[in-house]
Parts: sequence; C-alpha cells; structure tokens
Amino acid sequence: MEESILKSTKKILGLADDYTVFDHDIIVHINSAFTTLAQLGVGPPEGFMITDATPVWSDFTDDVMEYNSVRSYMFLKVKRIFDPPSTSYLSDAMDRQIAEMEWRLNTSRESKDWVSPFPPEIVEIP
Repeated sequence: MEESILKSTKKILGLADDYTVFDHDIIVHINSAFTTLAQLGVGPPEGFMITDATPVWSDFTDDVMEYNSVRSYMFLKVKRIFDPPSTSYLSDAMDRQIAEMEWRLNTSRESKDWVSPFPPEIVEIP
C-alpha cells in the first residue's frame, strides 16, 4: 500500500504518480483537510501540512484506528473538492460520509483526550 500522502491521494483520484499537472491543486486540498482535522483535534497539536510527495501517513499519526479513518476522510474531502460528483444525490451522499467521519474522528479523539468546556470552579480564599 502506498504510504506517501500525495501519491496515495492521487491514486484514489485515478491519477498516475508521474502525472504532476495537478499536484499543486491536490496539495492545497490535502492541506485544507489537514487544517480541518487539526481544528477537530486530530493529528499533531501544532498541525500538519505537506509540500510534496515526501510526507507519509505515519508522519501524521501512528494510531492505527485514527490512521485508517484519516486516510478515508482525506480521500473523500479531496475528491469532493477536486473532482466533485456530477449529481446532487452523489454530492449529498459524499457530504454525509464526510460529516460522519468528522464526527467519528472527533468522538474518538474526545474519548482519549477530553477537555471540559467548563472553566474550573474558582475558589475564593478568605
């Protein structure tokens, strides 16, 4: 299985490794998806981005469960932007898959690293 983030994303889009015409566009969409993942709290705390075919999936995460979901999520997000479906039915179905994956990734992250949204109780010292 291809480990390069760019190459594996190109493969799912049906593009050959040596066909580089759309690499810049695909990299922009990949980095946009990484930004969304960072906002969900998934991946490195400082965020993550790629500039070429060098970064691999294990650079982003070494969590096996997260790894599989992130790859599928990335493919859906990039495909949705780069090569959108031709019908509204397919578009809606893809949007629902993306939303479900975002929810699952966020829920999984919260189960490991939950932070209370409420401020700690302030105790006044007499």
